[in-house]
Amino acid sequence: MRSELRAAIAQIAADRGISKEAIITILENALKAAYKRSNSLAANKNVRVDISSADDVRIYVQQTVVEEVEDEHVQIGLEEIRRINPRLKVGDIHEVDDTPKDFGRIAAQTTKQVLLQGFREAERDHIYETFADREGDIVNGTIQRIDAKGITIELEPRAEALMPPQEQVPTERYRVTQKIKVYLVEVQKNHRGAQLIVSRTHRNLLRRLFEIEVPEIFNGTVEIKSIAREPGLRSKVAVAARQEGVDPVGSCVGMRGVRIQNIVNELYGEKIDVLPWDADMSKYIANALSPAQVVKVELEDAEKSALVLVPQNQLSLAIGKEGQNARLAAKLTGWRIDIKPVTAGAAASAVSSGYNRSSGGEDDFARLARAALSREAERAETNMQASFAKAAAMTGMNFDDDANGDADSAPAAPQGETRKVRKDGTFSYNGVTLGPLPPHLADQTVSLLDNGQRLLVMWGDELIRAFRADEYNGGEDASEEQEEGSAEAERETRKVRKDRMVVFRNQTYGPLPEQYVGQQVELEINSEHLDIYANGELIDSYLVSE
Repeated sequence: MRSELRAAIAQIAADRGISKEAIITILENALKAAYKRSNSLAANKNVRVDISSADDVRIYVQQTVVEEVEDEHVQIGLEEIRRINPRLKVGDIHEVDDTPKDFGRIAAQTTKQVLLQGFREAERDHIYETFADREGDIVNGTIQRIDAKGITIELEPRAEALMPPQEQVPTERYRVTQKIKVYLVEVQKNHRGAQLIVSRTHRNLLRRLFEIEVPEIFNGTVEIKSIAREPGLRSKVAVAARQEGVDPVGSCVGMRGVRIQNIVNELYGEKIDVLPWDADMSKYIANALSPAQVVKVELEDAEKSALVLVPQNQLSLAIGKEGQNARLAAKLTGWRIDIKPVTAGAAASAVSSGYNRSSGGEDDFARLARAALSREAERAETNMQASFAKAAAMTGMNFDDDANGDADSAPAAPQGETRKVRKDGTFSYNGVTLGPLPPHLADQTVSLLDNGQRLLVMWGDELIRAFRADEYNGGEDASEEQEEGSAEAERETRKVRKDRMVVFRNQTYGPLPEQYVGQQVELEINSEHLDIYANGELIDSYLVSE
């Protein structure tokens, strides 16, 4: 082979990533096609191309030695071959050098076309063989194009992968020329070559990142048992140690959180909870709901469902924003999880029923219930004393035992009414709209204490606000205005429509809760508000349209 041809083959192999042997095979096939194209009589002949010759490329026509010739293009008779080469016998191959001096323009074009086609097919096979073994692994690439079909990523020269829209993280922003790590989901081979599908949303992307950042996971000391992921938002990873004395969670987090922070940065700020896996499903579910504290887990093995009891102040944390924490815990464990709060009533019920998990004594839940009842009673008594004393001081009343030397001589606490706070924080009293109260009291029921001088608004045992008498009675003409207000506050009755709306003064208000569809409700105008009552209870309030 000439040095020029050898150098050209080496250059093509380096540029296209194809082996030299494959290039030589493609070149031989191209020269065979050109030879047959230039010589019509050689169309059915067996041809061998020799490019290893030191001088030049040679083309040989092959014929098989037979006793009786049936096809003279590929066979030669025994008697005839004995005159040419007596050493050949039946079944041997006889070669005749038939190298043309010049292929011509048409043959040269044929050679070029076959070469290019061969190179393309070899490249496709090379890409498929390279990435078929890497399916399910992380690959690095550069974003080349972004269009409606997806994002095209160049993994290596002449190897492109597609990231469809469903495999893209909604919270991430991609740009052309951006370097990115992706998870190779699938490698397909079709008539167009290898088709690579990559993803940024696959949960195994998180698994591979942990294997890269955490040596204990890579060497098998720590095992990832389960992963639940909402791409771009939050993930939960359950890990367990295969070797005694190894902290699986600490290994994943790393010194000062360096390891987990590297993974979070790669996922552009996605929150990751690493929690210990446990063979006891009750403990595993409790761990999965972290950072919320769990009181008790009751399992229903037949339906793979769990009832989880959490303290009242931990309920929102256990459920998470828009149910995210509970949803991820269910995905992680594979169980349906129902979360209930441990209220004072639930604690009282547990204690009064003598709940014990075993006959040996109280479990954690019973002890917590008793402690909760004790704390609740102490807090209620303390807060009630402080709040009522504060309310009494504001109204100029004295409830101290030593005020007159006799505790029995102290005036009794005024009796009050209850009102439901509207969504805008206001409520009605004596036909007057008062407020607004703090936002957290919307749709809550408050107690009203009227001693003739002030109207005290209480929520439980806490004093929320006090109104002067002239604010809700109107000063000197309070009795007259109260009578007028009572007249104006006469209620009208309306039937709730199927669309949960009611009509008042040619305006529609609602929607009301679904259970009131078809029922009669009472409407009452209080200042600028339309209050809607059912069975004497305020169910909603709206601003009256002009």
